[in-house]
Amino acid sequence: MLVVRRAVVGPFAMNAYLAGCDETGEALLIDPGAELPRVLALREPGGFRVTRILLTHGHVDHAAGAAAARAATGAPVTIHGGDDPLLAMLPRQAALFGLEGVGPLVPDRHHADGEIVEVGHLAARVLHTPGHCPGSVCLHFASERLLFTGDTLFAGSVGRTDLPGGDAAALARSIRERLFPLGDEVRFLPGHGPGGTIGEERRTNPFVGEAAGHPGGARRPG
Repeated sequence: MLVVRRAVVGPFAMNAYLAGCDETGEALLIDPGAELPRVLALREPGGFRVTRILLTHGHVDHAAGAAAARAATGAPVTIHGGDDPLLAMLPRQAALFGLEGVGPLVPDRHHADGEIVEVGHLAARVLHTPGHCPGSVCLHFASERLLFTGDTLFAGSVGRTDLPGGDAAALARSIRERLFPLGDEVRFLPGHGPGGTIGEERRTNPFVGEAAGHPGGARRPG
């Protein structure tokens, strides 16, 4: 079974997640952006072993704590290559928001669209969903009907596209063509705020759903 724990961290109230396999004790850290002691505390109870640190994208609120998380756990940091420029600019991003002590981050490797991420006996698929920024990804645990959406999709909203690399049209395509087809029953956990279901967003999201005049939403048959 997949164990999911969340810590709301930093000045932007960002959702950092631990996703672990309760049978093997292996776990994934998703977006350890700040307040690392609280994020690492998600390993208990159960003594989960972090085997990978996955960044949904390279904005400072999601990525600033990744280097420290790597040092603490020994786990590699992965990100989509499209966001390497954002990682190189982490100190500048931090300065814009008055954050101190944030250096550039070099990932251990890049994850790619369609890549399978194994977490113990469980597996998730990386979905490249550009729009919020070029390297944004979501992570889909099909067997659990669960989707981590980073800053691509929120409950009743979508990721902002007014930052460097943002593209509103690309974001809309990512949600309608890549996320909505996963199925109405899929639950999603975003990078900020509460989660929801794909079906609810397909029907009512005021930016990309039927409520915005976009019928169909690419529902998956059945």
